[in-house]
Amino acid sequence: MASALATPLKSSPILDKSEWVKGQSLRQPSVSFVRCHPTSPSAFTVRASSYADELVKTAKTIASPGRGILAMDESNATCGKRLASIGLENTEANRQAYRTLLVSAPGLGEYISGAILFEETLYQSTIDGKKMVDVLVEQKIVPGIKVDKGLVPLPGSNNESWCQGLDGLSSRAAAYYQQGARFAKWRTVVSIPNGPSALAVKEAAWGLARYAAISQDSGLVPIVEPEILLDGEHGIDRTFEVAQKVWAEVFFYLAENNVMFEGILLKPSMVTPGAECKDKATPQQVADYTLKLLHRRIPPAVPGVMFLSGGQSEVEATLNLNAMNQSPNPWHISFSYARALQNTCLKTWGGRPENVKAAQDTLLVRAKANSLAQLGKYTGEGESEEAKKGMFVKGYVY
Repeated sequence: MASALATPLKSSPILDKSEWVKGQSLRQPSVSFVRCHPTSPSAFTVRASSYADELVKTAKTIASPGRGILAMDESNATCGKRLASIGLENTEANRQAYRTLLVSAPGLGEYISGAILFEETLYQSTIDGKKMVDVLVEQKIVPGIKVDKGLVPLPGSNNESWCQGLDGLSSRAAAYYQQGARFAKWRTVVSIPNGPSALAVKEAAWGLARYAAISQDSGLVPIVEPEILLDGEHGIDRTFEVAQKVWAEVFFYLAENNVMFEGILLKPSMVTPGAECKDKATPQQVADYTLKLLHRRIPPAVPGVMFLSGGQSEVEATLNLNAMNQSPNPWHISFSYARALQNTCLKTWGGRPENVKAAQDTLLVRAKANSLAQLGKYTGEGESEEAKKGMFVKGYVY
């Protein structure tokens, strides 16, 4: 694929830490084209973004040994559901307090390489008045941004969804870069009980590819997230079959849109049985199926595969990740967890200032456990009962 093999012809200088956030002037991304001699039978066109070198460096920084992503990009509505679970009102002050707790956990950067933020958080300050982005960068955590506009019904499908947000994405991505974001996230979903229909799979793949191309042109490493929902009674073989089709379509359209594979990160679901399936899978089975799928579908040029947890318990997500890292892989196999990092932390906090340190300690315990799992060294010893509770919610809406 030309995009994956291209040598960047024009690249921007790598920004130092201070430029990450402040960005004195917003560079206008450009596109360069090279064409072989017109008489050559193998003439081809190569696209090289002005951000190529920086994209590769950012992706490799996030995909660094023993580290993964903290997904804290819940929309205000979803964040409200989380706060309601501990009896807190959904106000900006409460959201700010919780997000401050997360980003300021001492030593978090030892285990976390990137944090996905909601737009409000990207522009928000902590309760102490420091920019959230600055606090993350001081922890050597790369700030990221959720850029999709959520799921809406897909007309003509079997009660399926498509992800909106491409309109105006280029200008929004440029503004996010100026604010300090260096990677982006776009989540789309596929439902096995609803088919999935060929229309829904194609729409998901095409939307991810267009988003990825636009993000790279704006200097943001795109996290490509084709989530195959846990909903359903199907077995692990059916999940594998559907995932093969979805991932094939996604990488076909990424190539069609000249996306540079070295400058993306993949955020897929693990291959598991449906949440309501009677036959449960062991961590070794999940690892075997998932790694087989990766080897069949994912180019080794992709630097990192950062798995979502999708409703698994905190311990289950960590055990499955650990099983995948028991032998060398061509990719950095890691995590991009939301609830599987935050659940016990949130309950420990309970909205009380005196519990902040205990909640941060809990977050660090989970982050360290997943760091060890990325290195294949997690044992599962000493885990709390809370961390073992499943978090699957049928028909869960973000």
